[in-house]
Amino acid sequence: MPELAALRAILPEGVALGLPSATPALMPGEVPGAMVPARLAEFTAGRSAARAAMAALGLPPAAIPIGPDRAPEWPAGLTGSITHCAGLCLAVMAPATRWAGLGLDAEPLAPLAPDLAPTILAPGELAPGLLEAFVAKEAAYKAQYALTRSLFDFHTLRLDWQGTAFQARFTRPVPPFASGDALGGQLLRTGGHLMALVAIAA
Repeated sequence: MPELAALRAILPEGVALGLPSATPALMPGEVPGAMVPARLAEFTAGRSAARAAMAALGLPPAAIPIGPDRAPEWPAGLTGSITHCAGLCLAVMAPATRWAGLGLDAEPLAPLAPDLAPTILAPGELAPGLLEAFVAKEAAYKAQYALTRSLFDFHTLRLDWQGTAFQARFTRPVPPFASGDALGGQLLRTGGHLMALVAIAA
């Protein structure tokens, strides 16, 4: 799978990558409640991918329940991120002593509707493309959530680009981040997908 090789090449040290097993299954404590079959399949694959990332770190499998805020509750001492879209499910995991937050997002390489631009981009904000901005902001949002537990819109992060690298800068305070603080990330286009990875050092 070209996505795996390309993503592994940009992973920071200490971050492991996983993908679902051929027969993914949930562990006790992970039962998510009522879900339509397609969503349950995605959820199960995501947990399987996260356990594969744990195994890559040399750790035994562990349950990853849903928290009250619907976000994954990572096992003690770990942080991670799960992404799934059409044809792809991946997870990254790392020791929380080294990385305080991880954000991984992937989307098929298909244009977004132009009428989404005002929702994704702040007035005057530039980007290589609307899909690129969406994926980068999603990855940055996932990474910061481990520290802030805050919900906000796309305009709270403004992107600065240098090729495929980007900085997602806070436009207002979201403790512990101050206005102007930036999260660094990398965009990756491979195998019919666009991916972004953001890692926040501990």
